[in-house]
Amino acid sequence: MIVRTDKWLENEFNNPKKICENLLEHFPGVDDPKKIYNYLKNFGMYKPDRRTKKIYEQLKVKGFWKLIERIFTKYKKKWNGPDIPIFIFPMDESNARLMREGKGKSGVSFMDKMFLFLTPVEDEKEIEALFVHEYHHVCRMQAQKRNPEEYTLLDSIILEGLAEHAVADHCGKKYTGEWSRRYSTKSLAEYWKKDISEKLSINRNDVLHDQILFGLGSRPRLLGYALGYEIVKQYKQRENFTEKTSFIIPSTEFTKLLKF
Repeated sequence: MIVRTDKWLENEFNNPKKICENLLEHFPGVDDPKKIYNYLKNFGMYKPDRRTKKIYEQLKVKGFWKLIERIFTKYKKKWNGPDIPIFIFPMDESNARLMREGKGKSGVSFMDKMFLFLTPVEDEKEIEALFVHEYHHVCRMQAQKRNPEEYTLLDSIILEGLAEHAVADHCGKKYTGEWSRRYSTKSLAEYWKKDISEKLSINRNDVLHDQILFGLGSRPRLLGYALGYEIVKQYKQRENFTEKTSFIIPSTEFTKLLKF
């Protein structure tokens, strides 16, 4: 279900905390819309100013809500995926890191909902690529039947790798994140051996989880993502692999034949 956030924005664009009051029912246990807004800002949600207002107007004029609805219908049918609420908001263009890595688009997914943060990207395939990545997350999280809060570092690495392989398969490799081509297999193997292979069981609450996954501090940017892409690539070269099974294969299966 594509939520008509365009109507929310029409009425309350300058008050995103007010907009986030509409999201409280989707975040059980959270009673402060400001907490939701601050969380979503980390992933690219807009901050109200003249520039983001213009982005919203362009998204509206160019029919991005209808575009996402068409893409959602396509993949929901193709993957027999769940019907979840999908929330679309303008992206914060001042977030240089997200703008650079996401090429004007960003998102965040949960088991039961998805958020997309957009600028009026001309190439519709770019929008489809973002959707495929995020919706693959939703489908896998639901199929795994585990609380994502219990995910290990390995679970997160594989989740990202699988989602970006889905992008390559459905949109073409040119639409995958630059991080999927940034590091050589040799350099990834070195990081795996010296820094990561012994930490795969740490959970999402461990500070090292995000440091490795996102490549924070002295680690290369999006290191965990790049590792996930390489691990899935190696698995696909050696095993029978279908997209439907990509939702259900346990994360530990992917490293059994890993050649690092």
